[in-house]
Amino acid sequence: MTISTRGAAKAPAVLVLEDGRAFRGRAYGAVGETFGEAVFSTGMTGYQETLTDPSYHRQVVVMTAPHVGNTGVNDEDPESKQIWVAGYVVRDPARVPSNWRSQRSLDEELERQGVVGISGIDTRALTRHLRERGAMRVGIFSGPALNSGSAAGLADEATLLARVREAPQMVGADLSAEVTTKETYVVPAIGTKKFTVAAIDLGIKGMTPHRMAERGIEVHVLPATATLEDVYAVEPDGVFFSNGPGDPATADHPVSVMQGVLERKTPLFGICFGNQILGRALGFGTYKLKYGHRGINQPVQDRTTGKVEVTAHNHGFAVDAPIDKVSDTEFGRAEVSHVCLNDQVVEGLQLLDRPAFSVQYHPEAAAGPHDAAYLFDRFVSLMEGQRA
Repeated sequence: MTISTRGAAKAPAVLVLEDGRAFRGRAYGAVGETFGEAVFSTGMTGYQETLTDPSYHRQVVVMTAPHVGNTGVNDEDPESKQIWVAGYVVRDPARVPSNWRSQRSLDEELERQGVVGISGIDTRALTRHLRERGAMRVGIFSGPALNSGSAAGLADEATLLARVREAPQMVGADLSAEVTTKETYVVPAIGTKKFTVAAIDLGIKGMTPHRMAERGIEVHVLPATATLEDVYAVEPDGVFFSNGPGDPATADHPVSVMQGVLERKTPLFGICFGNQILGRALGFGTYKLKYGHRGINQPVQDRTTGKVEVTAHNHGFAVDAPIDKVSDTEFGRAEVSHVCLNDQVVEGLQLLDRPAFSVQYHPEAAAGPHDAAYLFDRFVSLMEGQRA
């Protein structure tokens, strides 16, 4: 429930974690209540792309950078049609945005889209708490949602905590159907068309098909419910599986479709959720990370070249695959191609006997470093090789 009232923008607000810890601050964005999984993002910039990333669906994002909103909001940078985060937590919001591309403030945009947030809390303490205890359910309450009718006008935290614990957990959540496109659409190639790619939208960001279009690829973006027949109806040279929210253990349909693509030996590329789908398609398990990787400054090593790249991440689940050996799968030999240098989490997979690979992070660089742009060129190389 949200209430859009500019006059109440600095009303008292409280953030309540499912383990009982609470932080009191001021409302930011819409006034009301919201629930989700509390996670933190370490990016110092790119908040507009973060907010509009469908992978953040049903998550309350805590910004570790203390000052947020400096550059305002524009209509060019969103990665999808709306803000997807369930809630937003900042320490010191910018009072006045200052950027030549700014069209309105972040506060105004959050309120316009009904996103409940909180400001003025110690986000460093909250981040340390989440690192120690792990990502967990959370609620943000302000305005009438915080008014218990008592003389103090503030609801009892025990009452709010009970409501937080009623919210659904991320483990077992099947969310792709809630963020995917309803109808197939086409992103035309920029310049001369060289290839056709069928992209399964599990929560795709707008910059991803654009990066492929820059390389002469016509991208047909299909709903998450697309069948193998739907995929091959577009006569693709390659198939792409996108990022997206939720627990990969629930994604049985995309896994089945991917296995069909692997059987046909069509060049395949997956990112983020698509990496987890490839892991499952190859017979590996997935598991939930303690607090996940989110931000635009995560170090990853490409084990095929030995190079280290700084990358953009947004994932709370990972593939459980051995990083020290080549594995035999139904579709031939597979190996871990990328690892996170912070914690050795699997960040990429590749098949050695078929044209298929994936990474756990976001090479489209929106927002964030361009170190991983070569992965789109690697996908092009696979399609060129298959055609030859």
